[in-house]
Amino acid sequence: MSPANKQPLVIAGLEVNIYSAAPITAGERNPKEIAVIFLLHGRYGSAEAIDPIARSVIDQTKNNRRDLLIVTFDQRNHGKRIVDPKGNDAWSKDKIKHNERHAVDMYAIQTGTARDVSLLVDFLPSFLYPNNESHNIVEWGVAGISLGGHATWITLANDKRVRTGIPIIGCPDYNKLIALRAQQVGVALEGPTFPKSFKGIVETLDPPFLIKGAENPFLGKRVLVLSGEADQLVPWEASKEFVLDKLDVGKEGVKTVSLYRGVGHECTDAMVQEMAEFIAKHCL
Repeated sequence: MSPANKQPLVIAGLEVNIYSAAPITAGERNPKEIAVIFLLHGRYGSAEAIDPIARSVIDQTKNNRRDLLIVTFDQRNHGKRIVDPKGNDAWSKDKIKHNERHAVDMYAIQTGTARDVSLLVDFLPSFLYPNNESHNIVEWGVAGISLGGHATWITLANDKRVRTGIPIIGCPDYNKLIALRAQQVGVALEGPTFPKSFKGIVETLDPPFLIKGAENPFLGKRVLVLSGEADQLVPWEASKEFVLDKLDVGKEGVKTVSLYRGVGHECTDAMVQEMAEFIAKHCL
């Protein structure tokens, strides 16, 4: 098994990594159909931390009709982009560890990541194929772990071009998730903890609110939900109603839900394998 190729790029000041089965050669004229999957790391993580997962998915999806590119980058305030470590902390009964602004900080990173993905969808082809190579990116997708899983949901709901989403131990319903966390530590969702202006942002961008509108943004999309039954940090309870009852992908879409028994807040090898199989079947 040959190792996956990793190519660094800088796009609008954002350092990204492009994984592929073979090196991307500038000027290559043999036309190809290409699928691009953005792989997003979790809170306190980095692009480097998910390098083994990116390589594993590339290795597991070789020899398909289309070529696969996996793109990773540091989310805002993570990895090489970190500027405020406290901004990544959560609420805590320990005053030293407590981050009063947790609700706003975490959602701002998620939405910022979704916007970074959309920016890269705009400009990545120009950086990868500057010589007008006869390659066509025919599929855009996003997969994410934990914090990256939350951002995956937001990207799917807000960017029509991204048709495939694989949230891993992530939650589509921010209000439910944050209410459970607030209850656990005795925090009131009011005042500086949960400002009215912030509430309006959530209601503008979060999947449960967008799916109520005249246009369901999930119609025709392919969604693989991977969650741990024993997850205490992002409990299945917060996602269950939306995923099972409200998420409608229509006749042309795909909705697959895998709840892993006995698995907590972790991305397991079995989850990575299921993700690779889903990408191969529906994108490649």
